[in-house]
Amino acid sequence: SFSAATACSHDNWPIAILTIVVIVLFSQHLQPFAVPVPSYSRRRGLHFSRVQLFKLFPVMLAICVSWLLTATDVFPDDESHPMYKMRVDRRARVLLHSPWLRVPYPLQWGVPTVGPAAVLGMLAGVLASMLESIGDYYACARLSGAGSPPLHAINRGIFVEGVCCVLAALLGTGNGTTSYSENIGAIGITKVASRRVMLVASGLMVLVGCFGKFGALLASIPQPIIGGVFFCMFSMITAVGLSSAQYANLNSTRNLFVLGFSIFAGLAVPQYMVQMKASGESLDLGNKTLSEIVTVLLSTSMFVGGFLGFLLDNTIPGSREDRGLVQWEKMNSESVRREAASAGGGAVLQSGDATYQIPLINGWIERHSFLSLLPISPSYHKTQ
Repeated sequence: SFSAATACSHDNWPIAILTIVVIVLFSQHLQPFAVPVPSYSRRRGLHFSRVQLFKLFPVMLAICVSWLLTATDVFPDDESHPMYKMRVDRRARVLLHSPWLRVPYPLQWGVPTVGPAAVLGMLAGVLASMLESIGDYYACARLSGAGSPPLHAINRGIFVEGVCCVLAALLGTGNGTTSYSENIGAIGITKVASRRVMLVASGLMVLVGCFGKFGALLASIPQPIIGGVFFCMFSMITAVGLSSAQYANLNSTRNLFVLGFSIFAGLAVPQYMVQMKASGESLDLGNKTLSEIVTVLLSTSMFVGGFLGFLLDNTIPGSREDRGLVQWEKMNSESVRREAASAGGGAVLQSGDATYQIPLINGWIERHSFLSLLPISPSYHKTQ
């Protein structure tokens, strides 16, 4: 995330900084202000409604600033000028030559080839992605004001990511599917976490994914603007992760060591792996496949920091109170009781957490007890 933000911003740091300033201005300083927007209803007819546009669309408005500067020729159209890279129309050729409609279909690039070395190598990436996704689930829950995700919700999330990875492979997208941390940062900035919004957004993504012009339009966004957006998104995610430490006793030298060492190692070790790769060196453990797996794991900050934090926190002696487990369990139990009360006290569901029920089919799941054997079912209990 750090390298992605700086790599995108290095072409033009002033514009990246401008993007950061605009996002901070819209999302933090101007978010309470409501803008009159024309709207229509049968009861009131045509009227003006006050909408908090700065709170809902800070990132989109920041990108529109670049479009406006291009349209007004603030950025020069001379290709030799350094500021030319900031023009959103410099990739207009891609937009013109992209097809209007292109529907992807399975195996369009041929039948995938599967080998033991490739599978073992990808297992390391999948493991790192799973650990990152679990952290994303908890971060998303905290930003959304929901209770901590129960076991069945985490299982279901990983399961769906796996299914989507299979679909992505069949469609030949060239990448897998996993939780995207930037989306969690967007929730923190826009304060929008409604599942209805996410469902509509996902439907629109499936629809516009068939229109090549739309993808080319997104590709026209200058990299420094994306870098500025990354700075705001990743900073929110980092803060949410650190906020979990509030339940632990930060006056304890034990906790400070576990926290500090995990964070530092999670940043230093992947950076070292990058330097090794840049110098042409590679990790050699006597077995090529094993070396590739360990290299992928050590190159993932989430895995290195999370594994070391888990190892140290469970091996260094410390009381449950100092480790924050008592306060964490208390917070989760209060959230569970609140959700159970709002759901009418559904006792069949694990923890009674209404937030993590499956819409529409939840009643059907409750009526069939055999579904409690499935780890992805809301009626699943970890004691089974």
